[in-house]
Amino acid sequence: EENGHQNKRLKSDADEEDAEDQNKKSPKRKIVLLMAYSGKGYHGMQRNVGSSQFKTIEDDLVSALVQSGCIPKNHGEDMKKMSFQRCARTDKGVSAAGQIVSLKVRLIDDILEKINNHLPSHIRILGLKRVTGGFNSKNKCDARTYSYMLPTFAFAHKDHEVQEELFRLDRETLERVNKLLACYKGTHNFHNFTSQKGPRDPSAKRYIMEMYCGEPFVRENMEFAVIQVKGQSFMMHQIRKMIGLVIAIVKGYAAESIMELSWGEEKVDVPKAPGLGLVLEKVHFEKYNRRFGNDGLHEPLEWTEEEEKIAVFKEQYIYPTIINTEREEKSMANWLNTLPIHDFNSTAVEMQTNNKISKKSSDLEASDGCGDDSD
Repeated sequence: EENGHQNKRLKSDADEEDAEDQNKKSPKRKIVLLMAYSGKGYHGMQRNVGSSQFKTIEDDLVSALVQSGCIPKNHGEDMKKMSFQRCARTDKGVSAAGQIVSLKVRLIDDILEKINNHLPSHIRILGLKRVTGGFNSKNKCDARTYSYMLPTFAFAHKDHEVQEELFRLDRETLERVNKLLACYKGTHNFHNFTSQKGPRDPSAKRYIMEMYCGEPFVRENMEFAVIQVKGQSFMMHQIRKMIGLVIAIVKGYAAESIMELSWGEEKVDVPKAPGLGLVLEKVHFEKYNRRFGNDGLHEPLEWTEEEEKIAVFKEQYIYPTIINTEREEKSMANWLNTLPIHDFNSTAVEMQTNNKISKKSSDLEASDGCGDDSD
């Protein structure tokens, strides 16, 4: 019985070795893949092994890597075996135009074509580069740039009746939006912009390099605008809450002073904008590029040659999904109806009785010239 069991095990090992042998000619190397995907219908990027109920982008990616022969099946089951690491763990419904994953694969012929043949059309591998053996896409990333596409009626004042399709954002309101978004620049304590972080948790402090809203444009008779934000790293829901708070202020539900208060120790009820419009645009590896990008062995992790493919993918899969979903499911319009539920006034009263917290927030702000614009 023992011998039989052993033979069975040896046979399965042999089968696996045969599969490996087929790829033996292809060297195993550490690479990065440039990915673009539409996140609608997925429960985020990161795979939940053993949970088939919630489909993720990585479920489809790993399946394609195994089927194309880049990795053996057991590496698909245990992703540590291929040193897999994603740069950003995008949330449910969030899309990406420039996600980066690092992993060890067999460098088979026509590798990108073969992987893409086993992926749905709304997930594409757009580029591949060799990296150093110890490269980790999450740890080596200096910064991440996200965009957030939203219908401009989100900025209409609450006291004005608006017809969503007819609304057009005026210059004055756009300038006010940008003035508020610029206040996020610098280092702040964002514990109120995520869950499960206390006010004294050092990891709640995050550095924002830039944040602004671009010129509005019309698609399918509705006006949209895109907010860009670049930061060192972001916590779960942080960007959606940063945008949610600015919308609440511009619409007249919250005073501008709430923003500064939210960086203090006080608990502030910050509304979270819908996930639909959020897109991971680009990840930055400036330090890595300086050290290894021109060493003669590795390429810098820049994707200028792929920019056209990225733009085409966004026009084909990301923007239409955001626009059509907004029109059909009215995710922004429905979310705006929940803003009156948030009690910003009680927080503002607490602010007046707690000068200590207010002073601490002001000190934090002094470095980037975003003074107190209290109403």
